[in-house]
Amino acid sequence: MKKLVVSLAAVLAIAVGTWLSVVLWQTYRPTDRSADIVSAGAELADRGAASSLATQSAKPEPRPAPKPALRPAPVFPDELVVLGELLVADPPEGFARGARQLGFEVIEVVELRQLEMAVYRVATPPGMEVSEARKKLAARFPGIAIDSHRAFETQGVKEYGKQTARPMAGWPQATATCGAGMRIGQIDSPVDTSHPALKGQRVEFKSFHKESRKPGPADHGTAVAAMLVGKPNWGGLLPGAELFAANMFEVNETGKVIGSGMGLLRAIDWMAQKKIQVVNMSVAGGDNKVVRKAFKLARKKGLVLVAAAGNWGSAKRPAYPAAYGDVIAVTALDKKRKIYKKANSGAYIDFAAPGVKIYAAVPRGGRVMSGTSFATPYITVLLAMSIEAGAPTSPTALREMLSGRVLDLGNPGRDDVFGHGVVKLRPKCQ
Repeated sequence: MKKLVVSLAAVLAIAVGTWLSVVLWQTYRPTDRSADIVSAGAELADRGAASSLATQSAKPEPRPAPKPALRPAPVFPDELVVLGELLVADPPEGFARGARQLGFEVIEVVELRQLEMAVYRVATPPGMEVSEARKKLAARFPGIAIDSHRAFETQGVKEYGKQTARPMAGWPQATATCGAGMRIGQIDSPVDTSHPALKGQRVEFKSFHKESRKPGPADHGTAVAAMLVGKPNWGGLLPGAELFAANMFEVNETGKVIGSGMGLLRAIDWMAQKKIQVVNMSVAGGDNKVVRKAFKLARKKGLVLVAAAGNWGSAKRPAYPAAYGDVIAVTALDKKRKIYKKANSGAYIDFAAPGVKIYAAVPRGGRVMSGTSFATPYITVLLAMSIEAGAPTSPTALREMLSGRVLDLGNPGRDDVFGHGVVKLRPKCQ
């Protein structure tokens, strides 16, 4: 009888304990934590992992929230430099020895004979930032032009459509001799002179890339060259003119295409040697003391310089060389005369020209291109024809001459978006 009572008591105790456990679980179960776990698990790609996670203990170890992916800060073209190098213009006697004492090393000396200027390419001390190296060398040699070795970019992008340069501006197709006797320069990427748009045209090409590197691709340079002097059926603006095309672009050791500042300097010197009337530069980068000095010397040699305003969409970051006072800066319009959405703006903008969705030659065919790169040739051509007709070659006089023949756009008078406006002149060819 006692055994029966003990057994009944044990069963009753188990039943009560079970009932109490259920009550306590219902009262204190971690509902919010469980929901969080299931919710987090549902976001996992692996459904099996989610199911396993939801059936774990009521007090699992908390999972840290995933960190958001960090986006790299945008790099504007005016921030691009050749790492580990500086450029120095016309250093004093004993410079190489003094620089070596500070840990620098002269790795190249380029004599720009036409500009009467020497440029030293200097390697910075290992591990030293370019900005710090520049300050250190400038402190040792005050008063001379020392700057980073700037890199530049072309100012065009691919688009879709099909209308060549002359129709885009409302100009009639040119004759094959239009522009005969004129000498135009172009500093850009390589040019495919065998392209149907350029084959047989008067184009002299020379590359100024580093010997240890390959030249950059020929797409952009070919497109600009064909706009300038391409055959009439390709919409060439001055098919009869002679073009001297210089390449400043190369492929560096990481596979990136860069426009070399040293290549730009050597190209400008070549333009002076060839006695070019107007030089088209559909490239952009940052300011540089050495390049600035070279451009001033180029102006003294009579070169008229025209450059793309830049495709950075910025009102606060001027693009160079366009922003130099001796350079005519050109921005881009679409066919409705609205400003190109990526065009820079600023006090340095001089004129506007078509530059959106222009069909131009590229190796193995053609492509529609947009950018201030493709607006620049229009102003280059108009200036070349004006100079051939006897116009003065100073930038101030040329700006004044063209500004009297514009359709004013935007705010009345010159503004920071359209400059003086779109030039209404049309080439007159015999």
